Parts: sequence; structure tokens; C-alpha cells
Amino acid sequence: MKIAMVSEHASPLAVAGGVDAGGQNVHVACLAAALAARGHSITVYTRRDDPDLPRRVRMQPGVDVVHVDAGPAQAVPKDQLLPWMGAFADDLVDNWLLSPPDVVHGHFWMSGLAALDASRRMRRESPPVVQSFHALGHVKRRYQGAEDTSPIERRHLEPHVAQAADRVIATCSDEALELRSIGVPPSRISYAPCGVDTALFDPDGPAAPRTDAFRVLSLGRLVARKGIEVVIDAIALLRGDGITDVELMIVGGAHPEASIAADPDAARLMAHAAARGVADRVRFAGRVPHGELPPILRSADVVACTPWYEPFGIVPLEAMSTGTPVIAATVGGLLDTVVDNVTGLHVPPRDPRALADAIAALRREPEWARALGRSGRSRVVQRYRWDRVAADTERAYREAIAGRVTVRRTEAVMR
Repeated sequence: MKIAMVSEHASPLAVAGGVDAGGQNVHVACLAAALAARGHSITVYTRRDDPDLPRRVRMQPGVDVVHVDAGPAQAVPKDQLLPWMGAFADDLVDNWLLSPPDVVHGHFWMSGLAALDASRRMRRESPPVVQSFHALGHVKRRYQGAEDTSPIERRHLEPHVAQAADRVIATCSDEALELRSIGVPPSRISYAPCGVDTALFDPDGPAAPRTDAFRVLSLGRLVARKGIEVVIDAIALLRGDGITDVELMIVGGAHPEASIAADPDAARLMAHAAARGVADRVRFAGRVPHGELPPILRSADVVACTPWYEPFGIVPLEAMSTGTPVIAATVGGLLDTVVDNVTGLHVPPRDPRALADAIAALRREPEWARALGRSGRSRVVQRYRWDRVAADTERAYREAIAGRVTVRRTEAVMR
């Protein structure tokens, strides 16, 4: 199949950990690579955010990345990109008229908007559109309220994308329920979770240098909804309990570490740690390239994933794949991936006391912690390898293509 992936703000070439660079970038890159390994040809369309970027980049055999001119060729927060989705669709049409894809896969709601617009304009050559949201606006508003920076138009455009796409891929059971609540029939929902590179994220390998302290790791974007303040509060509670040999390592945000003061999110977290009296127990490692994360994960005693909400969450899978136990908030996809008392521990969201108690329990029983890590590795290998995720996604593509063929045949008969 010739597959066109549309990922307007999340380039598969970007370094994860920045303000708008995270799990979606990794997902698009790894899914494209896994589909290419199955013999497909993939072109990923993403917005040009630097004037020096070439038009087309060969990411690897079978995967090309095309930089689309839509808006200024500079970094723009994703929530400000909506005005340029028409220009993005124009570019897609120009490309697809020359070489029509068999199927289009939109990643994020604005990508879906551009993909549907471009597909509609192709008329008789209109390819089916499969949609992955990575996050849903109404869920984001539920948890962030006034802090949600999404454009107001998302409230009606995102359900339109969901209802107009030929198929919608849910990454977890919670997302499937949310999709049904905005009008997507169950018959048009496919399931394909996010995945992990189990060869890269392997338990056997070097570990990053560490101290003798019990290391808690928090990895990802430093935005407030990721709940890193909750982890800092838990470290402070542990100190109050007389447990002083626990440290928190935060990976993400500013790079290098010397620029923390210039990163508003890192500065916010450091101020929070100072206010809680644990600045000496919190270390910022800055943003780290994705391929360099395994040694850091191996160096941790536990990975804390405590977001307010999380559509899926790749970090827990990567931690589990390296054999590191996970403490996860009971939200979104984390309910599916982390099995309580089997591959890690569940804690209520935004509950530092519960998190502190869970950290203390794993610190107190290292053999149990190692057993959780082994079970986590086994679960990832069985269910979340990218080759299996690619097979699930390919099935959704074929169902979308078959559905579009059936519609065309029906229309031809009616004419």
C-alpha cells in the first residue's frame, strides 16, 4: 500500500521532550518504520517549522518525510496552527494528484481536518481517511478547564473529523468510549495501541550513572498536565516520613541542563521543589534524544507516570520494556497498559500521598520491584511490539479501503 500519514505539528524527525514534541512524534516515526518493514511505502507530511529544512527527507527505506509550507517556517505552538490547515490541504492535493495514496492516516484532529479536506477535493480518486487523535479535546477540557489552550473551533471541528473519517483508531478502551460519546459508531472504531521498540528498550544493556539514592524517574514533556508536581510533592512527603534517600530525576524540557532558567516549565518545577524543601533531591537532565533513553530508564528504580489524564502514554511501555517497574495514575490508557500489582502499581491521579506510599513500598521490597519489572517486560513483548501494532493498523487501513470500495460500487449502481 501507498500510505500517506499527515502529522501537522509532530514531525517524526523531531526530538521528543519539547513543548509540542512528545509521544505523537515517536508514534508516527515508529509506526511508519514498522509499516515499511511490512512492505508498504509511507510518506509522512508535516509542517515546515524551519526555513532550512529540505522539502523531502528519506527517514529510512520505505519512509519519506515531506515538509509542507503552511504558515511561517518557524516554530508555532500547535494550538495556533488551525488558520493554516487550508494551505496544508492545498499542498496535500498537489502531491496526491501526482501520486494518489491508497489510504490516508491523520494524526491529531487538525491533521484529520486537512486530510479530509484534501481527500474530498480528490473527487473520484478520493482516498479513504483513517484517523488517530492522540488526545481528544473534550477530555482535555474536562481536566484542564480554563487552562486548555485549544482553539474554540476544536469543539465542533474535532467531532466532525471523528464522524467523517472512514475509520477511527482508538489506542485504548477508554478512548473508544470517548469516541462513541462524540458520535463515532462502534462499527467504525478499530483498536491499535501505541507500541515500543523492544530491541532498543531492552533490560540488558548499560545503565546511566547514578547515586546510591533510590531513583524515581519522570520522563516526558514538563507541561502541568503531566503531573510532575505530584511526584515532587511525594518526594517531600517521603522526606517528612524520614525517608531521605530518594531522588527524582526529570528528563524532558530544556536542553542542555544549563538552560533550565530559560525554560518556563522547568523553572516552574524547580520553584515548586524549592517551595517543598526538596530542591536538593530533584535533578533535571534536560531533553534527551529518544535513542538515548534506555540507559536512563535502566538506571531508575521506578518510573512515575502521574498525569492528570493521558490518552495513552508511551513512557510506561518504554519503562516496562526495560524491566523497570512503573507507578501509574489510573487515567486513560495507563489503565490498560500497566496492570496493578503485576507490571507496576496504580495510584489515584493527583494524589501525592498515595504515590509516596507506593514509592516507599517498592523501596522497601526490591525483590518485588524487580518481579514487577520482569512482568512488565513480558507484557510489552507479548502485546506492544511495533510489528504487532503495525499489523493492527494495517487491518484498519484495509477495512477503510474495503468500505470505500463498497460505497463507490453502491453509488455506481444507484447512478
